[in-house]
Amino acid sequence: MQLLAVSNDSVPTLRVFGEQENLDYPLLSDFWPHGETSRAYGVFDEDKGCAVRGTFIIDKDGVVRWTVVNGLPDARDLNEYIEALDSL
Repeated sequence: MQLLAVSNDSVPTLRVFGEQENLDYPLLSDFWPHGETSRAYGVFDEDKGCAVRGTFIIDKDGVVRWTVVNGLPDARDLNEYIEALDSL
């Protein structure tokens, strides 16, 4: 299993964030073309110019097996993620 995070922030911004938070997984930038990946997954908010909090579990064949989308101010429920991973 591989955890990846994708953000609309630039690579330098993500590098600083990852270092500050001591993250040990890749942070990928969807900065240019701005939001292209977010749009493909249906989580780009055109009015705000950024992605909402979408989480996707994708299998080795590229099939999306589980999805949850939260608004920008909403916290993620990590228990939902654990349950989803346990069910697959």
